[in-house]
Amino acid sequence: MGTFQEATALTAMPARGAGVYGAELDPQWSVGTRLHGGYLLAVLGRAACLSSGGAGHPHVTAVSASFVEPPEPGAAEVRVETLRVGRSLAQVRATLAQRDRPLVEALITLGALDDTGPWWSAAEPVEIPPREECFPAPANPPGAGFPVPLMDVVEQHIHPEHLAFAFGAPARRGLIATWQRLADGSDWDPLSLLVALDPVPPASYDLGLPGWVPTVQLSAYVRRLPAPGPVRVRLQATDVGGDRMDETAQIWDHKGRLVAQATQLAAVRIPA
Repeated sequence: MGTFQEATALTAMPARGAGVYGAELDPQWSVGTRLHGGYLLAVLGRAACLSSGGAGHPHVTAVSASFVEPPEPGAAEVRVETLRVGRSLAQVRATLAQRDRPLVEALITLGALDDTGPWWSAAEPVEIPPREECFPAPANPPGAGFPVPLMDVVEQHIHPEHLAFAFGAPARRGLIATWQRLADGSDWDPLSLLVALDPVPPASYDLGLPGWVPTVQLSAYVRRLPAPGPVRVRLQATDVGGDRMDETAQIWDHKGRLVAQATQLAAVRIPA
């Protein structure tokens, strides 16, 4: 098992131009045979920080990404174009490509985060039993029909009341709450939180809609530096129709502070 740092490592490619980096996309950060969307955003975010972050803008604070085609594990190229660098933020465009084909496009905002709590927040932490009372998600979930190698690198424990879909009796609330932590023992940071903001399983499972749910577009906000330890993640479907589903994810650290949130549009198969 490699670490998150190793899986998102980049190599500058000055011969290809400024802001161009080589990546080796790790197949372990996958769901089935497809690389995980949050992992791909973390690779793009790391390139943005290396290219345009500097001392004044060291953290990813916002990402808006479109998933054009699924990348394959192995060699890839990340190109970063700096759009603007100001006093409190930097804005860039980042592209993940293979064989000169753009596969993931993202607009990324960089800034400086700290661990200060919110001045005001309406986001109450999701209610979930202690981690040891929740169900550990396996890398080979029964009945899924495909492996989830991601579960070997992200330890995830699912709320026991949100597991009814696994027994053929989904609650149809479109809600799944989990504890998550990195299996390599490292603490969450603004880049790795992008992985947790694209949770597995998708909320559609709790609606009785099994199967592949590829992300079409995802917008994420990282609000503050998380405290060390596992995080609580709430995934909620909002609307399903037209073979599309939108869902929101929220993450709280062990101090009960909202540290990141995301909204994504995903493709979903709806039975006739």
